Amino acid sequence: METDSLLTGSVNAGSPGYGSRRSLSDPEPGGAAGARRMSYSVSGASCCVEGADEALYIQQAVIFIEDAIQYRSINHRVDAGSLRLYRWYYSRLCQWGLGMVIAVVLLLAFVERPSSLSASSDPRYRAPPWQPPCGVTESIEIVCLIIFCLDLAVKSYLIGWEEFRKSKWLIGYTVVISASVIDWMLSLSMVCDEKLRVRRIIRPFFLLQNSSMMKKTLKCIKRTLPEIASVILLLALHLCLFTMIGMLLFARTEDPEKNGEWDLYFRNLPRSLSSLLVLLTTANNPDVMIPAYTLNRGYSIFFIIFSVFGTFFLMNLLTAIIYNQFRGYLLMSVQTSIIRRRLGIRAAFQVLSCQGAVRATEEHVRVETVLKVMSRVQMKRYFRAAIVKEVQQYAEVGYIGRGDFSKLFDELDKDRIKDHPPIPQYNSPVLQKLQVIFSHYYVTIAGNAVALANVICICTTLVLNSEKTIAEKDDSYMEVINFCFILYYLLEMCLKIFAFGLRGYLSYRNNIFDGLLTILLLALQVTIFVFFRLPYSRQDPASHGLWEMVRLVNMLIVFRFLRIIPDIKLMALVASTLLDLVKNLRAFAGILVVVYYVFAVFGIWLFEGAIKPPPHMSVTSNSTMENITSNFSMECGTYEQLGYWPNNFDDFAAAIVLLYNVMVINNWQAFMDAYSRYTTGWARLYFVCWWLTSSVMWVNLFVAVILENFIYKWDRTHSCSATEVERTRYETSVQLMFKEQIKEPTEEELLSQLHQHPHLHLHW
Repeated sequence: METDSLLTGSVNAGSPGYGSRRSLSDPEPGGAAGARRMSYSVSGASCCVEGADEALYIQQAVIFIEDAIQYRSINHRVDAGSLRLYRWYYSRLCQWGLGMVIAVVLLLAFVERPSSLSASSDPRYRAPPWQPPCGVTESIEIVCLIIFCLDLAVKSYLIGWEEFRKSKWLIGYTVVISASVIDWMLSLSMVCDEKLRVRRIIRPFFLLQNSSMMKKTLKCIKRTLPEIASVILLLALHLCLFTMIGMLLFARTEDPEKNGEWDLYFRNLPRSLSSLLVLLTTANNPDVMIPAYTLNRGYSIFFIIFSVFGTFFLMNLLTAIIYNQFRGYLLMSVQTSIIRRRLGIRAAFQVLSCQGAVRATEEHVRVETVLKVMSRVQMKRYFRAAIVKEVQQYAEVGYIGRGDFSKLFDELDKDRIKDHPPIPQYNSPVLQKLQVIFSHYYVTIAGNAVALANVICICTTLVLNSEKTIAEKDDSYMEVINFCFILYYLLEMCLKIFAFGLRGYLSYRNNIFDGLLTILLLALQVTIFVFFRLPYSRQDPASHGLWEMVRLVNMLIVFRFLRIIPDIKLMALVASTLLDLVKNLRAFAGILVVVYYVFAVFGIWLFEGAIKPPPHMSVTSNSTMENITSNFSMECGTYEQLGYWPNNFDDFAAAIVLLYNVMVINNWQAFMDAYSRYTTGWARLYFVCWWLTSSVMWVNLFVAVILENFIYKWDRTHSCSATEVERTRYETSVQLMFKEQIKEPTEEELLSQLHQHPHLHLHW
């Protein structure tokens, strides 16, 4: 189970209800064999077992190996009934179900008041969104909370009371569920008319507590904050120093024509600070210097020095510190995961060796027992096949020692080399010669060249027709050209199937991609011909539908050009790194979702309905956006003048989009300035906090993970060809990226941890 520490503390013998060893003289309640307490006594190379049978040994070993594969802690109950419950709880169906419940409870924010169920977020012409009746979302939420209660109960039972008390996450889980239920009851008592729902702000905790990797990442971020704070303090000193110098340089004068810089950017201390803070992000460069630069080119030196030291030196130094410190703390966290894997494997060997150790001078496990265990372990098929193959090498000896048993599971860290099916065998010499020709790599190169020519034709057509309306466009010649190219693609696909066989053709991922798009393009082209070009077709060739079909064909042809990626090594490496990021960034993306969620809820609390367009800007249904903005003008570059009305905190979806726009930084000062004018100057603090959290902290962490993934992948593939890269399924988990820097635990450390297991009692 997921606990704060790996295996902490000693066993409390005074807690018989949760994992303590029952005295041999005490009767066992119920008499059920599956509920008997396990007690192991190990001395030297012997192992004595009380009240256990072979089936329970195997069941325990299976669970311990599954824990090792998933980097889970083995601190859970080990009796037969608890193991069945544990395995059901961590089954794919149960975990997916729990994930869906978490997703549902988080998505309620889009439906709850203020509802996001409207076509537009622009308050000028947004129709009143549908508001769910009181009790609809509350009913869904209480069902989710009941499921969370069951989840908490199962987790607490499986790890026992002693481990529950040590787990801050489970205690926090209990508090969050209790607070949510209390707030839910208050909502119903107020007929869902409350302005503040506290439970919305704590819902992301459900997502955090369900992922061990998110917890590790969050802990690493927390440990990195002190180092980040020191650089941010230096950044703040830099900002304050230049703010004071700027206020002295651009002080108000008697000549109004020379007060442009003072009036726009240095009127007072808050405006001066915010102007230079935005300049630090380059969002208002060169606007901030233009009034002064117009008067004297020497003033540009002030802004250049500020940007060079702040943006290019201190901000990049901050990136380096975040990368270095976060990587170090993540390495420490990954060390814990590796220990969990080694401990799970060692525990599996320990329980299996209890059958053979009493008959041998050394600890060992029987080969047939290991094969029986591996047949029941839930794992990827190719890993199981590789481990079973290694086990069968010990068939003549009949048993496997401790060291060899641990080495079996090194297969989990190895890359998978995909073997393509054998090519068909033809008897005819002519067919054999054709097979050699069409299976050659140059056929793929020729196909890529033809695909490039097709894309160039489409690009040329787009340039020629860019100014024409749909009625003026004549796409008949482009249809003929595309049809010829599609026939070539179909011919290429058939020839490759002839050369490699159907199974061999489908064993290449790029062939699957290429073949599906070719079939889809052919179907669309035939549809266009049947419905628009035949004499008896009822559709008008000049209709909008024909243009949509042709446009879809062109987009698919352009998309098909991505087939070149596997044939260019560096491009294939980058593409595979991006795919690996989807897997390795789940924990980081989860925490980003949490941060977005919390800031969006806070933003709604603080700024909902704060910005309202003037009455004369309300429009009717037949008005256009151009008419709306042309009849209204304010100072250049402001929220109103730029027409940023859809970016607001009036509902959850709009808040998410606004926060994303601020994270991207471009023109983020417009939002900060608008909300500080419509509410209070303290609103700037909210946006600065979000900038620090998202752009400074999270974007740099994202860069760190991308660098680690790419460097790890590059080090393993720089000497391989593009074909070898395509055949290899690289294992690129976070744990494996840091494997070379991780110190393996010693046998004494593992045995010491096993001795502290709260439910698997080992007496030495």
